[in-house]
Amino acid sequence: MKATGIVRRIDDLGRIVIPKEIRRTLRIRESDPLEIFTDREGEIILKKYSPIGEMTTFARQYAESLAQVSGHAAMVADRDQFIAAAGGYKSLMGKSISKQLEDKITNRESVMASRGDRSFIPISEEGEEDCQHEAIAPIICEGDVIGAVVLLENDNKVRMGEVEQKLIQSAAGFLGRQMEQ
Repeated sequence: MKATGIVRRIDDLGRIVIPKEIRRTLRIRESDPLEIFTDREGEIILKKYSPIGEMTTFARQYAESLAQVSGHAAMVADRDQFIAAAGGYKSLMGKSISKQLEDKITNRESVMASRGDRSFIPISEEGEEDCQHEAIAPIICEGDVIGAVVLLENDNKVRMGEVEQKLIQSAAGFLGRQMEQ
């Protein structure tokens, strides 16, 4: 744990304010759920709660299956980071998603693009993936956007089309329904 040097007082209702700089750095937005943990030394730990993060094992298995069936790299992300990766780009596991991908997810936009297209976006914060084609579909659970399913292809000769679009929409719909149960 690293000290920030910031001290806050608890108000009469038991609330504390998380400083704007920390909220911005950790991508904590208004109405984001936070989990509260305590330890034996009396420390209180706040952690961003990811509903889809609870199904990490299932998401990994689903990404593996999706990559195998599609022949493309497959990832599942929550609203902050990649929680599953298969078929290449496994280095993205645990990495932050890009601001552009976060915006697409928040706006419930699907993306089907090739490098050079206007709609083509970097998917990770580092922008380290060197893919030629991408397909992205938001995962919606009980009306809330909770993440995205992403397919990537590095081979310029292999195009993604309607089949991949239907595949990721189906995957996103399935994962969203799994979260509702």
